[in-house]
Amino acid sequence: MHWIALQPQPEPALPDAATAAVHDPLTVLGWWALQYTPKVARLADAVLLEVSASERLWGGRAGLLRHVYASNKPVDLIGYAQGATSLVAFGRLYASRTGVFPADDLPLAALLAARPHLPVLARIGCNTWGQLRALPRGGLARRFGAELLNALDQAYGNRPDVYPWLILPDSFDSRLELVSPVENAQAMLFVAQRLLAQLRVWLQLRQLGVLAIELGWTMDERRHTDTHGAVVIRSAQASAETAHLMRLLAERLAQVNLAAPAHSLRLRSIETLALAGASTSLLLDEQVPGDSLLQTLERLSARLGPDKVLQLQARADYRPECRQAWVPATHAIESRVASAHSKRAAGHFDDQWACALWPTWLLAEPLPLAQHQQQPCYQGPLTLLAGPQRLETGWWPAPASGTAAQTSLAQAPGAPAQAALRDYFVARSANSVLLWIFRERLGHAHAAQPSLAWYLHGIFA
Repeated sequence: MHWIALQPQPEPALPDAATAAVHDPLTVLGWWALQYTPKVARLADAVLLEVSASERLWGGRAGLLRHVYASNKPVDLIGYAQGATSLVAFGRLYASRTGVFPADDLPLAALLAARPHLPVLARIGCNTWGQLRALPRGGLARRFGAELLNALDQAYGNRPDVYPWLILPDSFDSRLELVSPVENAQAMLFVAQRLLAQLRVWLQLRQLGVLAIELGWTMDERRHTDTHGAVVIRSAQASAETAHLMRLLAERLAQVNLAAPAHSLRLRSIETLALAGASTSLLLDEQVPGDSLLQTLERLSARLGPDKVLQLQARADYRPECRQAWVPATHAIESRVASAHSKRAAGHFDDQWACALWPTWLLAEPLPLAQHQQQPCYQGPLTLLAGPQRLETGWWPAPASGTAAQTSLAQAPGAPAQAALRDYFVARSANSVLLWIFRERLGHAHAAQPSLAWYLHGIFA
């Protein structure tokens, strides 16, 4: 058995009291310590690690201690110590000594169970663990209780170390109290950065990537009837790194106006995803500087609004005017990443020959064509070269609700779907331009138009 005791430094008060926060450094340090061993416990103002079973994974005890002491920590440390038992490590930490020396020389104040009896023990000349151990056990138990005797046996390894081990919660939910109320939403960004640092440790230990988080705040109910507020940050790509979430949060908080001063913040995870292990390579990977396209789109959407950054998305519809729609770029990316059937939804049909005859330029609305002796005309008579390609679809009803960004290019929001009963042809005009025209079949013509109406729907470049 080998124990390590770490004592975090309390967070000092910052000059800007409006952005200072009081949080629990023991919990943060305990989460960080879980990467070295699953046996992590809290004792008073210190974190204890039992590392005997993990030494081999880190190249021996010396390698493990080097990683624990030299690696970056989420909080600063006052001191650290090690020992064969947890109480010896804690006692050496209390004595502010990092070297190895006998436990008999440790002061009694370093033993938590002996602190209530220090005045009595000092009057009888008992000031160290060795002097306390030399007293008769029976009289020691009758005078000071069995708890002190049990702690002494545990310190010297005669009783096992039993602690409630620190376990990570299934979901992240952390709250920070502000020292002073904050009236500006951007001032909350500094405190949110600390919460995101805790989230990053939790994600790395749980081997998860975050897709959505919520930052909420509680406001002074004496200043306004609305006492709570929150913003939700979503990302299409799951990641354990929180730098991108920090930038998105800064853009969103810049648009928030607090109705009343906020006095506490709360960060919780809404949606997470297990991260797949990344394979390494012997070759040097090329790293492109800057943000990826996905991160750039998410930052623009957070700054300008999701309805201002749009992207064409293919739809599973055979009607040419309904095969694509303008949707928010972030929503399109999320649906493409999350849906296992995105390829089918993107319009990958089996009729490859039909798609090959489609023009490169599709009109927003079909243009009615004049007729001469029941033949279509466009800047002169048209010569039919290929066809007909029959299309019968669109008889199902459209969704009852929808936004302008989610409707098709030729269909108004909330309008019923138009059934398409058409025969498409490839035609050549008098100036040798290839056109894509269609003829409405009998039974679906408009009342004010001939029974066989011709329309121009696309032009081949």
